[in-house]
This record gives sequence, C-alpha cells and structure tokens, in this order.
Amino acid sequence: MGEFEQLVDAHYQALYRFGMSLTKAPDRAADLVQQTFCTWAEKGHQLKDRSKAKTWLFTTLHREFLSQIRRSKRFSEEGFDEAAAERIPVEDTVDAERQMDGRQALELLHALDEAYRVPLTLFYLQQHSYKEIAAILGIPIGTVMSRISRGKEMLRKTMTSEPASAPKNVLQLDPDALKRSHG
Repeated sequence: MGEFEQLVDAHYQALYRFGMSLTKAPDRAADLVQQTFCTWAEKGHQLKDRSKAKTWLFTTLHREFLSQIRRSKRFSEEGFDEAAAERIPVEDTVDAERQMDGRQALELLHALDEAYRVPLTLFYLQQHSYKEIAAILGIPIGTVMSRISRGKEMLRKTMTSEPASAPKNVLQLDPDALKRSHG
C-alpha cells in the first residue's frame, strides 16, 4: 500500500466526522474530505515534516470549509448551512439510551456557534491538542482554550436547563408523607 493510501486509511474517518461537525450534511462532509485529499495529492509533497500530516489535513479541510462558505455567500448558493436529517451512524452494539444521549449531545454541539463548535469538535471528537487546534484554525492557543471553555459551559447550560415546555409549578410529592397522613 502506498503512502497516499495509508494516509487516507489513517485519517479518512476522523476528517469525515470533522466535516460533518462543520457542515451538518453527509454529502458536503464527504466533498470536503475528498477535496482535502485532492489538495494533499497536489501539495502534500511540500510538507517537510510528515509527522504533521494529520494537522495539515485538518487545517486544509477547515480552510476548504471556510472557502465554501465565502463562495456560497458570494454566489448565493441555497441552503449551505441547512441541517441534515441524517446523522453519523451509531454502532448497533451501543444501547439505545446511549445512542439518544450521543445524538442529543451532537445536536447540541451542532447548534453552537461555529467559533465554539469547531474547537470543541477538534479537541473532544478528534483528540487534537490545543497547539494543533491553534495551528489548524490559525488562532492563538489562548483563544482556543477560551473557546473550548466557553463552548463547554454553553453545552453544560443547554444540557442541564429544563425544557421550555416543562411545567413550572409542579409540587414534589413525598410518598411517605402521603402514607402517614392517610394511614
């Protein structure tokens, strides 16, 4: 197997998941990954330190995503940011409750502003270091740390807040107290 094929095998799934977190659409995520590997085929030979290939690929994918957004705004392509009905497939071995929690967490993550969603995705879902994320996004490491912290807090607040449809004035009943008063 050649170097290019090894690179694709090693990083395709992680790049696809990152693309999904950015676009929220399977076909667009796949297009981003394909474009990233096409760019590697054209320019990857310029990378002197091959140990940085993973970071280079993620940086390239993110830049391609930003480029697509700029083009879509310039040429008014419809629905670039529309939410996809399909989600990343979940393995059958995971129980239904964890699937629901994972799906809910991804939906909440996708609802975050891109400035927070992207660093969180790179850190928690792709296991990049702060330094690598800073390089991928072209921002200072302190900004990365701040956005991850703020993004986590936003997710925590969203996950722990009660739904707007929940009743506000519900009495908490103590079954033991009821037994004593009626017993």
